[in-house]
Amino acid sequence: MRQSQLLMTTMRDVPSEAEALSHQWMLRGGYIRQTAAGIYSYLPLGWRVLRKIEAIIRQEMDAAGGQELLMPAVQPAELWKESGRYDVYGAELIRLHDRHDREFVLGPTHEEVITSIVRQEISSYRKLPLNLYQIQSKYRDERRPRFGLLRGREFLMKDAYSFDRDWEGLDASYRNMYDTYERIFSRCGLAFRAVEADAGAIGGQGETHEFMALADIGEDTVVSCSDCRYAANLERAESVAPGEPASMRDSVKTGGSSAMERILTPDVKSIQELTDFLQVGAEQLMKTLIYRVDGELVAVLVRGDREANETKVKSYLGAEAAEMASAEEVKQATGAPVGFAGPVGLRLKILVDHEVAAMAEGISGANQEDTHLKGVRPGLEFPLEYVGDFRNVAEGEPCPRCGAPLQFHRGIELGHVFKLGTKYSDAMNGKYLDADGREKPLIMGCYGIGVSRVMAAIAEQRISDGRLVWPMSVAPFRVHIIPVAVKDETQMELAEHIYRELSGAGLEPLLDDRDERAGVKFKDADLAGAPLRIIVGRGAASGEVEWMGEDGIKISLRAGEAVQRSLEEAGLQLK
Repeated sequence: MRQSQLLMTTMRDVPSEAEALSHQWMLRGGYIRQTAAGIYSYLPLGWRVLRKIEAIIRQEMDAAGGQELLMPAVQPAELWKESGRYDVYGAELIRLHDRHDREFVLGPTHEEVITSIVRQEISSYRKLPLNLYQIQSKYRDERRPRFGLLRGREFLMKDAYSFDRDWEGLDASYRNMYDTYERIFSRCGLAFRAVEADAGAIGGQGETHEFMALADIGEDTVVSCSDCRYAANLERAESVAPGEPASMRDSVKTGGSSAMERILTPDVKSIQELTDFLQVGAEQLMKTLIYRVDGELVAVLVRGDREANETKVKSYLGAEAAEMASAEEVKQATGAPVGFAGPVGLRLKILVDHEVAAMAEGISGANQEDTHLKGVRPGLEFPLEYVGDFRNVAEGEPCPRCGAPLQFHRGIELGHVFKLGTKYSDAMNGKYLDADGREKPLIMGCYGIGVSRVMAAIAEQRISDGRLVWPMSVAPFRVHIIPVAVKDETQMELAEHIYRELSGAGLEPLLDDRDERAGVKFKDADLAGAPLRIIVGRGAASGEVEWMGEDGIKISLRAGEAVQRSLEEAGLQLK
């Protein structure tokens, strides 16, 4: 490609709305342009990267036994109502009506459509197992689109669905896709980690893993062990139970310590204010949080120095939605304003984190304004009917598998694999006949990759020292040939010769044939991101050029040597 013909309009200044490095560089480099909030057009550079990521995905999915198809982005709302997700999915589901007032949705995912297709096309066990996938735009009405392609309202996604006869078959399909994802992300040049995760709105009946690209801008927290292979998303990471509840100990059985004491705490609402007022550590406090879970108010108790985990609360209760109760709901449930809720005498279901259950006694709200209780004993002053893990783990606490300290990293979710089981086949009557002619539900799995998000994550990891360097496997152009002065016939003749040789070998070179200053060319080359660069300057008269690899180090080579070295870096040969 000749750069004079390439649509690559670069920006010198960082756009004010771009927070993430990948967003800044892809706008500056002319990879993408915003059409609306969270909605982008992909210009030629960006589209070339996306097509190469897609090619890797297709190669690996086909090799793993997947079959590609294409489903509609516009889906009948009836399918979502049939699966039970129409009301559950929430405000992110974009709903619309046609001229006949029939209701449709813009697909954020395709479990309903694929189940509808397979229940029509597959009736016998002889057609199973089956793995179907597509690469298509998806739509979610994000409340706050941000970070460019990392959180948008329209995005490109690969979604795959497996159908098996039994759970053993699903286990094999799941492992096949897990291994396939590791190959895909490795080939894309990403530093990533597979972590245990929560199924979220997709749902399911088995294990689920997210594949995370490690990056400071990531919105997810990756919890990993400093010694063993344990890793999980923060919302799923397990905390280690400290032991049996305090109410089971001999000291409590025989009456425990002092009786409860009521303490006046005027205008003391937050944990920090309470610790300062009482001169105690936050670990001595019992924090009572009121949630609305599937329409029911529920109390969650965690230690004062911990954060409650809504995902774990939902999972424990088998609920679809959980959110903090409003100030009015808190007052109706407790009789006191926010900041003074406590478990004693509370007429709600009380979920007690196992750290609180293990406390001999602690300090809690008194369900009365400006008042707290001291000497509150779990199991005596309030019930321990619902005890579990309801908090976020903290960095440095012991790994639930081996006891070594846990580490925290930021991560960008690249892909997610789920064991759906019979969630959709039961709801939508997806069945097959086994060898004995008996009807059985299809056992499903689903497997997604955010293709446009992968592009952003690669850029996020590959920007350093004022230069974007794409991995060879996805680079829009693998080598950038830059003649310093296009009016110098010797330089242009040598640059054209190198360009022809590399083009013939399939290296996809970009020749900067523009009549621009050298500084402009080099700045644009930093944005174009080719992993290799050949600079044709004054040494052209003697057949010498400067060659630069991914490390940014320039070396002088004969033109033929530069061509050969470029081919070797790309794993190619002259034809």
